[in-house]
Amino acid sequence: MKNRREFLQKSALGIAGLAMAPSWLQGAPALIKSINKPDSEINGVKIGCITYSFRSLPDQSAEATLKYVVDSGLSSIELMGDPAESFAGMPKPTFDRMRAFQLGGKQRRGETLTEDETKEMADLRAQSEAYTKVVADWRAQADMKKFEQLRKMYKDAGVSIYAFKPSAFGRNNSDLEVAYGMKAAKALGASHVTLEHPSDDEQTLRLGKLGEKNKMNVGYHGHEQETFTFWDTALAQSPNNGLNLDAGHYIAAGHSDLLQLIEKQHSRILSMHTKDRQTPANGKGNLAWGQGDTPIGDMLKLMQKNKYKFPATIELEYQVPEGSDAVKEVQKCVEFCRKALA
Repeated sequence: MKNRREFLQKSALGIAGLAMAPSWLQGAPALIKSINKPDSEINGVKIGCITYSFRSLPDQSAEATLKYVVDSGLSSIELMGDPAESFAGMPKPTFDRMRAFQLGGKQRRGETLTEDETKEMADLRAQSEAYTKVVADWRAQADMKKFEQLRKMYKDAGVSIYAFKPSAFGRNNSDLEVAYGMKAAKALGASHVTLEHPSDDEQTLRLGKLGEKNKMNVGYHGHEQETFTFWDTALAQSPNNGLNLDAGHYIAAGHSDLLQLIEKQHSRILSMHTKDRQTPANGKGNLAWGQGDTPIGDMLKLMQKNKYKFPATIELEYQVPEGSDAVKEVQKCVEFCRKALA
């Protein structure tokens, strides 16, 4: 009985003391909850990262990817499809996708495959087509609860997912697969899905209309084919179509009006890939931030000044230096942003 009275007296004193404490201390539970969680919204500008940046690291699971993100100091991301879909139970590939990518790369570069490589490529292509059917069947009945579970796991660690990029939005993907990708994005908490611009007006119209139906925005990513008017047709086709602008590729394409493009299209930019590339005159290289020609600092300050809400998405594409790794390099990019926005 005595112990109980002492406990109640101490509890009462504690509550009274907290009531008289400064307001910041009264919010201590919330502060404690946020300790050790990342925060990459820097002076009003949301800095994110596409998880493709961590492709060189061995473990590509959803759990490992989350650790890379948190260790990099990031609180928001564009999530690639593989970590999320693997977490949700998608069947694993039954063929060597890396080998198929390597041989396909040789073909795209105009290199001649040997007779053995040609046979190998044909076999890999057949296996790939069979796997595509397996994936489509799985997506048709995928449980969205697994994506919601992943969203919670990331949120509990202080990371939000603003975009999702599965390989579900191609011309050969059915409307059912496209709808699956958009529903999964919604379950993850994303505001938009992203994909490479298909350079096909019928496809951007189709995706825009499916976006309207599924209440999901679609961001089209470009490479060196980007121009000032590159997205105009897609934007006119649907209010759900938008830009997943790549600032680095725009510079490598030889354009000098990047800031004007951002100002013109800011309301339709869903997210902006940020990297430091050189102009054609300087070799188009993909360099460590601050060494190329992309005006990253000016872009971030423009976002800050005009209070643009879309995120600047770090995309690590330059060669990781020996002795470093992707997480350390992404950390450097985040620090670059902090200094630019100080």
